[in-house]
Amino acid sequence: MMSVQNKETFTVILLRLGMAVCLFLTGCEATSVNYYDRGIAYAKEGEYDRAISDLTKAIKIDPRDAEAYYNRGVAYGAKGEYGRAISDYTRAIELKPRDAKAYYNRAVAYGVEGEYGRRAISDYTKAIELNPESADAYYNRGNAYYGKGLYDKAISDFNKALEIKPRLAEAYVNRGIAYGKKGIYDQAISDFDKALEISPRNAKAYYNRAVAYDYKGLLQEAISDYTKAIEMNPRDAKVYSERGLAYYNKREYDPAISDFTKALEINPEYAKAYNNRGIVYKAKGKYDLAISDYNKAIEINPSDAGAYNNRGNAYDDKGEHDRAISDYTKALEINRRFAEAYVNRAVAYYDNEEYDKAWKDVYKAQSLGLQVNPGFLKALGEASGRER
Repeated sequence: MMSVQNKETFTVILLRLGMAVCLFLTGCEATSVNYYDRGIAYAKEGEYDRAISDLTKAIKIDPRDAEAYYNRGVAYGAKGEYGRAISDYTRAIELKPRDAKAYYNRAVAYGVEGEYGRRAISDYTKAIELNPESADAYYNRGNAYYGKGLYDKAISDFNKALEIKPRLAEAYVNRGIAYGKKGIYDQAISDFDKALEISPRNAKAYYNRAVAYDYKGLLQEAISDYTKAIEMNPRDAKVYSERGLAYYNKREYDPAISDFTKALEINPEYAKAYNNRGIVYKAKGKYDLAISDYNKAIEINPSDAGAYNNRGNAYDDKGEHDRAISDYTKALEINRRFAEAYVNRAVAYYDNEEYDKAWKDVYKAQSLGLQVNPGFLKALGEASGRER
């Protein structure tokens, strides 16, 4: 799976022009400017609670101070209190409706809060209207479109971001990912190449180029790029898992197992790595080890239909057809449109000489668009005494 880079950064906290000379000296009256400037100073030092306290006092003295609301929102955002940040940006916009940075930061906060849809896109659009040269606004709106599956719109925004800022490596990476989602892998690879020219240690570019190579069947190139990504970020379990799959597809089972094992050392709750290592153990004929891994995958993620299906395959290969049927049935309870599980259960029913049930599953798989192996259909027909 390709991994999008998000630019969830807030624009900088702003100092007012003309800092007040008196900053809470003896006999000096505190003003909103005093509190504001000290709040900004605290924020620049990463002391966000103190910054919020002073900015709150500035707002109490001058409730129409848009910049104080804006910068308190930035401080809340830096603390991860995005709901409060959104509230402050909203007030800043009410007081200063043409402030592009407030719309931009509110959009970022919406995105972090999981509102990477209409609200975030609307705010990025307003920020772009007010500041058409903001590459970051185009880039982040592109990410928001990508998150909604609107890949053409995402690509258009990444294009615009790159017109404004041609060396924005993240925009090349994410445009490449969007091309990959559209199946345009050569263009995706070209974008990852460009990102790596600009940022040679960009692990995400290596990872996503590896994914694109994988889809094109260029497994050795994929493995090479996964390896580069691992060198730059050796604690990323997902990259080990994906490289393991590439090794598996090359039928290099031992390095595949090694990679899935490494992924699980990093993340012991990585259900996908257990499932995939189980697939490799089954390919090596180590059915008990495979079943053990599928058990663990199911324990971590009981709604994984694929893990039940795969465990069913291992049981069927061991000749334990009833257990296999039970697992295929569970997979189908989770996903009624899992065509491969219907065919696999049909095979198990065939092995159990339950031919009517086998035919019923064959029909269901075919109704879902799966081409059932003609050899199996012939064998089932001969065993059951019927063609259909």
